[in-house]
Amino acid sequence: MLFREFNDLSSVRRLRQLAETPYDLTRPGALDGERLQNYRAATGGFDYLYATQRLDEQTLDSLQDLADEAGLVEQFIAMKSGEVMNRIEGFDSENRPVLHTACRDIFSDAPRHPGATEQAREQLARLRRFLDDLDRGRIVNHRGETFTTMVQVGIGGSDLGPRALYIALERYRLPGRSARFIANVDPDDAAAVLSSIDLSRTLFNVVSKSGSTLETLTNERLVKAALRDAGLDPARHLLAVTGVGSPMDNPRDYLASFHMYDYIGGRYSATSMVGGVTLGFALGHDVFVEILKGAHAVDVAAEERSIRANVPLLMALTGIWNRCFLGHQTLAVLPYSQALLRFPAHLQQCDMESNGKSISRNGIPVSWPTGPIVWGEPGTNGQHAFYQLLHQGTTTVPAEFIGFRRSQYGRDITVDNTSSQEKLVANMLAQSMALATGREHANPNKRFAGNRPSSVLIGDRLTPASMGALLALYESKIVFQGFCWNINSFDQEGVQLGKVLAGRLLDVLAAARENGSKNLDGKSLEYALLTASGCLNPTRK
Repeated sequence: MLFREFNDLSSVRRLRQLAETPYDLTRPGALDGERLQNYRAATGGFDYLYATQRLDEQTLDSLQDLADEAGLVEQFIAMKSGEVMNRIEGFDSENRPVLHTACRDIFSDAPRHPGATEQAREQLARLRRFLDDLDRGRIVNHRGETFTTMVQVGIGGSDLGPRALYIALERYRLPGRSARFIANVDPDDAAAVLSSIDLSRTLFNVVSKSGSTLETLTNERLVKAALRDAGLDPARHLLAVTGVGSPMDNPRDYLASFHMYDYIGGRYSATSMVGGVTLGFALGHDVFVEILKGAHAVDVAAEERSIRANVPLLMALTGIWNRCFLGHQTLAVLPYSQALLRFPAHLQQCDMESNGKSISRNGIPVSWPTGPIVWGEPGTNGQHAFYQLLHQGTTTVPAEFIGFRRSQYGRDITVDNTSSQEKLVANMLAQSMALATGREHANPNKRFAGNRPSSVLIGDRLTPASMGALLALYESKIVFQGFCWNINSFDQEGVQLGKVLAGRLLDVLAAARENGSKNLDGKSLEYALLTASGCLNPTRK
């Protein structure tokens, strides 16, 4: 596949011209009923409302030209079909296919990559058997009691996505089951979890593709020590999700083990066994399958070539319009659902680890902006925190609002003839309109400039299927943007340098202790590390 540089695309030049006079959201009639009706699309149970973006028909036509010229849908289909996408021309790279969609293609009669999809089916069947054994009392603790808690031990993609999905869908938790998470190498993180659970009735799901992740292996040792101190056999309480042949791929040390494959990147792994084991335990196998079905529906819809009918592609191109042509550096993801509390944190990794790149797939420095800084918190609490800057700050921050017409639990109250859920949705829509239209006022302190772009994703209710769809919408959006910018969205070299330096510092500390400095703590510890010869000035390679 030929990788074309972003600046070489003729549609980019046309979009730069259009960006000199973007659509004015503040002019009279700019957001009339016709525009509000026409500037909406639907996929996976979500309506995407984008009338409050600074674009018009000319812009949309040129963004369609950009998608066609860059071959975005063709690249997406090639990715799903197993073409090697994780590579940089002429340089060492991972050279892997990218097949997270194969985990969801199990519902297709003709999957894009039959081999990977068959492996996904096999892992799902293995999970089903394991969960059946738990449900039927064939797997119990040393006292014959059932397990009530699963703690996922992982970091990065082995934590953020599964944790976000579990919190989002805790409403569907099985009676007597719950999940907890340990990620940080900070020992207080593990201590807080371990001190709040019944170890004898807890399974620990240790997740690491390589089987060598420092934070995860350190926390696994903490868990094993806690189990032994409680008189428990770790091998009866630990599960493993790891790569085939990794150091953790050892059935003797784990009650059960599941595989993750090289072709699924960590930040795209929530619908593999990385998320499936804990979500299946706490929410049930059927709920996990519903998540997969929702994601699969979007994976299929993302192959539509018309941007007006392909929501993740439209989201991607709207984001490129804001980032590359209107010059906005950040993106606020603002879910009006408390259950999506950790979803922005997952998207921070998924987006910024994927598209925080400055080298193109042709191995040359890019000369165009790539991924934005992604951040966000749930509304309406955020309205009383940082929305002041969104409305009147000197930096324009495009926003993506996410909401639902109905609540998860269905428990609500009507006050002044409107329910709490109606108030929540009204606040979300009002914020989007206020950012767009602004307000003139004689008092400059009460003036709102407007012309601050946003869009709204709104669904009926946050369910397992809609959560899967929402996850896949953002995964596909991020992938489409990486293809358009001609960067490799599937490696993460940026996390490696800090790990190398940390390893050198720890070697210095270990050597100091071995040489008799038994009481290194406080400032003496800092001094020993910061003055270590060569540690803070690594050789460039």
